[in-house]
Amino acid sequence: MKNFIQDHLSAIYYVLSILGAFVLLLVATNFLHNWLKRKLKKKFPDQESNTLNVLRRIIKTLLVVLTIIAISFVFIDEQYYQRLQKDFWLIFYLGFVLILTIVGVSVVQMVFAHAIAKRVEEKNDPTSYKFLRNLAVFAVYFLGLLFAIMAFPSLRGLAQTALGGAGVIALIAGVASQEALANLVGGVFIITFKPFKIFDIIRISDDMVGTVIDITLRHTVIRNFENKMIVVPNAIINKEKLINYDLGDRKCCQWIEIGISYDSDIDLAKRIMREECLKHPSLIDNRSPLEITNGDPKVLVRVIGLNESEVTLRAWTWAMDYSSSFVMKCDLLESIKKQFDAQGVEIPFPHRTMVFKENQLAEIKKQLQTDALK
Repeated sequence: MKNFIQDHLSAIYYVLSILGAFVLLLVATNFLHNWLKRKLKKKFPDQESNTLNVLRRIIKTLLVVLTIIAISFVFIDEQYYQRLQKDFWLIFYLGFVLILTIVGVSVVQMVFAHAIAKRVEEKNDPTSYKFLRNLAVFAVYFLGLLFAIMAFPSLRGLAQTALGGAGVIALIAGVASQEALANLVGGVFIITFKPFKIFDIIRISDDMVGTVIDITLRHTVIRNFENKMIVVPNAIINKEKLINYDLGDRKCCQWIEIGISYDSDIDLAKRIMREECLKHPSLIDNRSPLEITNGDPKVLVRVIGLNESEVTLRAWTWAMDYSSSFVMKCDLLESIKKQFDAQGVEIPFPHRTMVFKENQLAEIKKQLQTDALK
C-alpha cells in the first residue's frame, strides 16, 4: 500500500486538488445563490427566483461533469488526453454560453417587467413594452444558440454568417415554417396598427370573448369571463373580424329581447320592459340633445318579429362599458320575467301535440287502468 501511494503520489494530489476545487466552487455557488436570492427578494418582493434556482442546478451539473472529466485524466492513456481535453473545453464553453443566455434573458425580463409595471401604474398602454420584451428574449436565445453552434466546426460557418448580420433573415426564413413567420408578422401588425391592446375586451366569436392579457411573437392570450385562457395565433386573429369594446367610445348598446304570446297585451309588455330598464343603475342616457328635445324615450322598446309562437320585443339599453352592459342584461332578464309573471304577460314555451290511433289509444287506456288497480 505504501509503495502504491508513493508511486501514484502526484496523481493522488491531483485528484484531491480537483475534489477540493469542486467543493469550494460548490460552496461558492450556494453562497452566491443565497446572497442574490436575498437581494432580489428585498428589491422585488413579488417576483419568484425561479431563474436563480435553474442557474444553480445548471452550475452544479456542469461542475459535476467537469470534475468527472478532470479526474478521468488520471485513469486514461496519454493518447486519449487530447480528445478528452477537447471534450472538457467543449462542455465548459457550452455551459458558459447557457449560463450567459439564461442570465441575459433574466435581465431582459427584469428590466421590461419594471418598465411594464411603471406603465400600468401610470395607466398607460403596456402593449408595446410586452411585445418588445418577447422580441428581446427571442433575440437573446437566438444569439445564445448561434454562439453554441460555433463550438462545432461543421456548423461554425453558418453561425458566423448569421452573426455577421447578412444571413439572419435568410436563416430565420430557412428554419421557420410559413405559419410561424405569419404569426410573427401578425404580431408586428397588431403592435403597429393597434386594433386592440393589453386589457382591451374583444370578441372574435361567440366562444372567444374576453380581456387581452398578452401579445407574444406567436399568439395573443385572451382571458374569458370563466377565467380560462384562450390562445389565438396571431396569423388567425389578423384574418378574423373582431369587436373591440374598448376601442374609441366605450359605451355599449345592449339588446334586451323577450318573446311574449300572441294573447298577451303588447302595450303592457312594452311598458314593463321600459320601466324595468329605467330602474337599473347601470343604464345611461345616450340620447342626443335633439332627441331629448323631441321627447324620444330614454329606452326604446319595439316589436321586431312576429314568429310562429311568439311576438318578439326588443329594448335598446346603454351602459358605460361592455362589462356593465352584460350584468345589466342579466339583471333585466330576471326582473322583467318576474314582472311579466306578476302582471299576466305570458312568455310562450314549446307545446307538443301527440296523435294516437284508436287501437293505440285503447291499449294506453287499458294499461292505465291496469296500473291503477295495482
